[in-house]
Amino acid sequence: MKAIECLKYGSAEHLVLNEVAKPTPKDNEVLIKIRATSVTTSDVLIRGLNAPPIPRFVVQLIFGFGKPRNPVLGMVSSGVIESVGKKVTTFKAGDEVFAYGSVSPTKRHFGSYAEYICLPEDWNLALKPANMSFEESAAIPYGGLLAEHLLKKTTIQAGDHVLIYGASGSIGTMAIQLAKHAGAVVTSVCSSRNFDLVKSLGSDHVIDYTAEHAEQQLGTYTYVIDAVGNSKSSTLKEQSKKALISGGKYISIDHGTPLTPKDAFLKLKSLAEQSKIKPVIDRVYPLEQMADAHQYVENGHKRGNVVVTIG
Repeated sequence: MKAIECLKYGSAEHLVLNEVAKPTPKDNEVLIKIRATSVTTSDVLIRGLNAPPIPRFVVQLIFGFGKPRNPVLGMVSSGVIESVGKKVTTFKAGDEVFAYGSVSPTKRHFGSYAEYICLPEDWNLALKPANMSFEESAAIPYGGLLAEHLLKKTTIQAGDHVLIYGASGSIGTMAIQLAKHAGAVVTSVCSSRNFDLVKSLGSDHVIDYTAEHAEQQLGTYTYVIDAVGNSKSSTLKEQSKKALISGGKYISIDHGTPLTPKDAFLKLKSLAEQSKIKPVIDRVYPLEQMADAHQYVENGHKRGNVVVTIG
């Protein structure tokens, strides 16, 4: 089968299209013919390994030294089940599904930059939302699960004011919709070119983080949600950490290890089927242009998700 392999850490040019062995499902696994995957910020960070010495060492300890232990990256997939293991009872050949190859920090599986992938039936795997395409389904899990991880640290009540920093990315666009679904009044921080996007997702107020004296537009919030973490900062972001009501809370994607339990995955599927959330897709690339997709994500200005189609 065709797959994109990361031959060594570094620039996107190390992502190469190769022929590799097609996987065979174990008794409890399904074999998925992948139709779409996505390029996430995490994929780019792993591939580039652009981190200070200690975090760099930790990343290589987890993923492999010199090059990824599993050279086929990618954790998001949508596609059609081609075959199932003999103990699988939940799915059958022909089912259209979407998946995220992680259910816990110790149970994860890369390999979606390829034509096929095998996953256990009890992982984050479900029939894809019937009202969404394969491309849209592939754009749900990463941003949705990380946004859900952030929102689980809140107890949003109707009318609570929530500020989302980094609102136009894959996590932020989902965080807006989940916060609105919980009844919040949402203020989105992004560049002015993304104002129409975040407003279309339900944002009540917007702040351009590039504007002079943008911090003067801050109100006070029950929750300030940082969807970009330490990778980006500004005077506005530093001031937003203090723009809290008494008992308010600042929550960053960099605080703790994100959890991706199956109940959260199934919640996203349900909300998508009810049209309560809709993934945002910025660009779509074919598998052969994976390096270009990585370079675009690495530039740091994508809106929502970057999807890669296969086959």
